[in-house]
Amino acid sequence: MRAAVITQFGGPEVLEIQDVPMPEAVADQVLVRVYASALNRADLLQRKGEYPAPAGSPQDIPGLEFAGEIAAVGALVIGWQVGQRVFGISGGGAQAEYVVAHARMLMEIPAGMSWTEAAAIPEAFITAHDALWIQARLRPNERVLINAVGSGVGLAAVQLVKAIGAQAFGTARTQSKLERAKRLGMVDGWMVGSGKELSRAAAEPKFDVVLELAGGDYVGGDLAALALKGRLMLVGTMAGSIANINLSLVLTKRLRVTGTVLRSRPLEEKIAATQVFAKEALPLFAKGELQAVVGQTFSLNQIVEAHRYMESNSNTGKVVLSMREESNVAGHRGI
Repeated sequence: MRAAVITQFGGPEVLEIQDVPMPEAVADQVLVRVYASALNRADLLQRKGEYPAPAGSPQDIPGLEFAGEIAAVGALVIGWQVGQRVFGISGGGAQAEYVVAHARMLMEIPAGMSWTEAAAIPEAFITAHDALWIQARLRPNERVLINAVGSGVGLAAVQLVKAIGAQAFGTARTQSKLERAKRLGMVDGWMVGSGKELSRAAAEPKFDVVLELAGGDYVGGDLAALALKGRLMLVGTMAGSIANINLSLVLTKRLRVTGTVLRSRPLEEKIAATQVFAKEALPLFAKGELQAVVGQTFSLNQIVEAHRYMESNSNTGKVVLSMREESNVAGHRGI
């Protein structure tokens, strides 16, 4: 099969499309023929040698999410059949023509949804759903600030905040990203480029929850922006992994600060996050309350260009790789 291979650690140019052995599904695993896969920041870090894949996942083939159809099932798999249209997350290896996934990590693609749209959903929406609905226990009428709101997770979060009856606000570096978020339900937003600018822009009124996708000096602004007993969810570090914070704000406001990741969790925790998302949020796509946000699509052969584009921070929404020419055709069949 063809796959995007990290030939050595470095810039986008170290990626090559190579023929590699096809994985095999054994026991409780499923072999999926991939039609589309989306890029994530973890792919860029893995390419640089800064984020090793979890044990059992390919170290040289990136890709944390996929959409495709089942090509084979292991002997212990129950409930899935060859030919079903599925999508989900993996520890890596999804930027290839085939990927192996645990059967309980799969979700069925809603009817009428294209491969490209489906590939843009799992990592962003499961991350946002788990952080907001599950860990932060977001409730109707609460106010949520989302930093880097134009990212894939950010735009997923805006929709999930609205779906639960809360109010979404956000920050971004460009007005076009803010406008895209507003079309998806964001109440208001601010164009900022640093944590100090965030502190000034979002000083009043306060927020019940902050979803932090940038990190760095934004965290200090988050603490100032939070209301009494507010919850800060730390998800990303695009702006840096070191922050100077005023601990007195954490104490006097009785704030809760929670760090969260998805990829490096134990398998059973990722299965649980996937299954609760499938139960609570996936039906909302069929109702039109949630939608995939595809910012830009590249072919697998354009993997270097795709990485460069994502590193430029130009994208609004997800950057998706089409594995085959027919990958955007919903309902395509055939192995």
